Amino acid sequence: MIISRTPVRVSFCGGGTDLPAYYETSENGGMVTSMALSKHIHVTVNRRFDNSVRVSYSKTEIVDDFERLEHELVREAMRLTGVTHSVEITTIADIPSRGTGLGSSSALTVGLLNALHTYAGRTPDAAQLAEEACRIEIDILGQPIGRQDQYAAAFGGSNQISFMPDNSVIVTPIEVDSDALKSNYFLVYTGITRKASNILAKQSESTDKKRADLDLLRQQAIDVRHALQTSEHAIVGKLLDASWQIKRNLVDGITGGALDEIYSVGMGMGSSGGKLLGAGGGGFFLFQGSEEIRRKMEKLYKVLPLTIDSSGSTIIFDDGARL
Repeated sequence: MIISRTPVRVSFCGGGTDLPAYYETSENGGMVTSMALSKHIHVTVNRRFDNSVRVSYSKTEIVDDFERLEHELVREAMRLTGVTHSVEITTIADIPSRGTGLGSSSALTVGLLNALHTYAGRTPDAAQLAEEACRIEIDILGQPIGRQDQYAAAFGGSNQISFMPDNSVIVTPIEVDSDALKSNYFLVYTGITRKASNILAKQSESTDKKRADLDLLRQQAIDVRHALQTSEHAIVGKLLDASWQIKRNLVDGITGGALDEIYSVGMGMGSSGGKLLGAGGGGFFLFQGSEEIRRKMEKLYKVLPLTIDSSGSTIIFDDGARL
């Protein structure tokens, strides 16, 4: 049996500039500053007695031919790695696996690839896992998503990630105080999940119209990196707020009454700023604020402290069984 563990991510600033419609047409490309969160997607791969394929997630599929799998991420990861029969795959998530704004679908894809490659006797590095996950989600399945989630999940830690016009990606680690992050930032679950692809498709279509706003979001990814490195948390909060004010007006569907109310509550309790994570429409808010503010919010909502995963996608169990 093989078990992979892959983190989801929290994007501070720059989200949206990782879409091809922006970075392929911008002189300096796109840029995000993000962190891997210590909430994970676990994938198990185990040999099956017969030639069939069994996949267990929110439902269970048993098929004689992997091509018949409804779970397209599993199907395409199997195709890419060549592990296509006599296997059982299970996925387990620490958080809701879709529509949370934490990049869980991409984390799942990275984790599937890591576990299946390992089962086939290969040892892919983080860059390969991220590139192959992008290939599956964007090129093969045609999802209108960006590329930050795959790289954040594969590499782990805190990073500034640059997306160049020639489609190359540069991952630059950032040194941050993990204890300070835990005591100065927290995530609030809105209780609303949504399909990101619809919002991201609209955003891609409006790139030229909103280019000036996207340029500002890219610059904020640079500014927030410096503020994080120097532990200027109030400045980080203001940058998060500035990012949210831009993002909420990019396209329709990013925010709404219930989401605006949660943000108002957080700001009213003393947060210096925050933003909705991911494409928008639901999921988690990231807030800057003291532990006292976090405790107050915990009385009203499901709250998570910001704790970093430093290892990225990792094989945490391997009993030596191979394809």
